[in-house]
Amino acid sequence: MVARSQEMRGHAARPRDGAAGFTLVELLAVIAVVAVLAGLMLPALSRGKQKAQGLQCLNNHRQLALAWRMYAEDNQDRLPYASEDPSRPETLAAAWVTGTLDFNPDNPTNWNPALSIERSPLWPYCGGQHGIWKCPADRSFVVVNGEARPRVRSMSMNVYLGGWGGTDGGWGPQISNYRIYLKMADLANPGPSKVFVFLDMREDSIDMGNFATRMIGWPDRPEMYGFYDLPGFYHHRACGFSFADGHSEIRRWRDERTMPPLVTGGLVNDSFASPHNPDVAWLQEHSTRPLSNPR
Repeated sequence: MVARSQEMRGHAARPRDGAAGFTLVELLAVIAVVAVLAGLMLPALSRGKQKAQGLQCLNNHRQLALAWRMYAEDNQDRLPYASEDPSRPETLAAAWVTGTLDFNPDNPTNWNPALSIERSPLWPYCGGQHGIWKCPADRSFVVVNGEARPRVRSMSMNVYLGGWGGTDGGWGPQISNYRIYLKMADLANPGPSKVFVFLDMREDSIDMGNFATRMIGWPDRPEMYGFYDLPGFYHHRACGFSFADGHSEIRRWRDERTMPPLVTGGLVNDSFASPHNPDVAWLQEHSTRPLSNPR
């Protein structure tokens, strides 16, 4: 019996015909094929991720624009300010958001939504959702006591919607010669579907709650075009926008000057001339209109 068991074990230990392992050449060939397939699939997966983030960004914009419209409807058609006027503390309560973003760990409005977002007059209309204030592709953070804390916001408001506490902020004719919309009805010119409310801003350009389109040169002096702030380009050279009629869209930029390299953890030079830039023309067309009697 013992001899038979040993014989059986010896038989089981022998490889069966055709069951030999892979040769080194065969393994290398399999690895090469997998590498090629991975190389083909990764760009598609990346594009899929970008598309999903773009759809989520559009949804965030729609919800935030709805909160903006509901606020106006509950407040006699008055629009919230794009930013407070620091010299007039009474404007704080009507500014859509307060606080200034930077990368200073001693500035808790960077990372604590209770100090900015939850104090917004729009917050009661947001369903308790902090996420709608930020583009999902914005991964910016501030290091606080060794911990990376995500920043609370990447969206800013068109400065011509409410201005700085209802004024042009004393910026001179480049702002004061254009309409500061204070009521929803004022948007009849050029129409709510043509005026953007919110946009994604770059992490190295965003600060106060407003985005200021440089209107100099509108509509027929393109040699005077330029920027005061820079829009985001998180969605493969494109930016999310929401409009006063409630719709949202992704705008793809055409000019490289609109997208200088990102300054991680710092601030980019976002105020510069950009003559004949078609992206500036688009921003101007969707920001405001000249006053009938310029100052």
